[in-house]
Amino acid sequence: MSGSALIVIDLQRSFCDADGSMARQGRPIEALQRAAAAGNALAADARAAGVTVIWTRMVFAPDYADGGWLVEAIRPNLKRVGALRRGSGDELLSHCVETGAGDEILDKPRFSALVGTGLEQRLRAGHISRVFVCGVTTSMCVESTVRDLAQRDFETYLVADACSDFEEERHQASIAAMEFGFARIIDTAGARRLFQDGARR
Repeated sequence: MSGSALIVIDLQRSFCDADGSMARQGRPIEALQRAAAAGNALAADARAAGVTVIWTRMVFAPDYADGGWLVEAIRPNLKRVGALRRGSGDELLSHCVETGAGDEILDKPRFSALVGTGLEQRLRAGHISRVFVCGVTTSMCVESTVRDLAQRDFETYLVADACSDFEEERHQASIAAMEFGFARIIDTAGARRLFQDGARR
C-alpha cells in the first residue's frame, strides 16, 4: 500500500512493562498493555499489506541534556526517576511488541514525533500522504503527533482502540479533540479494511 504509513507511538518498556518507570511509580499500565497488544497486531497487518511501519520511542540523553524545559520544569519527575534515559533499558520497545525486518524505529526527544526527528521529510521523500497513528499515551505523544501531522496536511487517521492513557477520561477527551479538528477516528478493524483496500489497488 504505497503512500501509507502506520506510526506506532512509544510502546516502550517505560509505559507498558511491569518493570518500567511508570509502573514503578504506581501508575496503572493495564490499559496501555492492551493498546500495545492491539498496536502490535495492527503493525503485523500493516506490514502484510505493504504499509510502512514506523515505531517511535521517546528517549533522552543519559544526562537529560536534551530534555530542555520539558524535564526541567514541566515533567521533572522523568529525570528524577531516570525514565526514558538512553542506555537504561527503560527506553527500549516493550516486550509486548515485535518489530519486523523492514520496520523503522525513530527516537524523539519531545512528545511529537515530528520534533527534532526528520519524520516529516522521511514521509515526504517516501511519497507518503496517508498516516495511521496508534500508541500511548493518547493525550500526550499520540495527540501531539496527530496534531502536527494534520497541520502539515497529511491524511491522518487515529486508530482509537490501539491507543490508551493512564486515565480513561483523559483518553476520551483527547480523542474528542482530535476528532474535532485533526483526524478521522477509526478502530483497528477499520484500519485493516483500509490497508486491504489499498493493497488491492
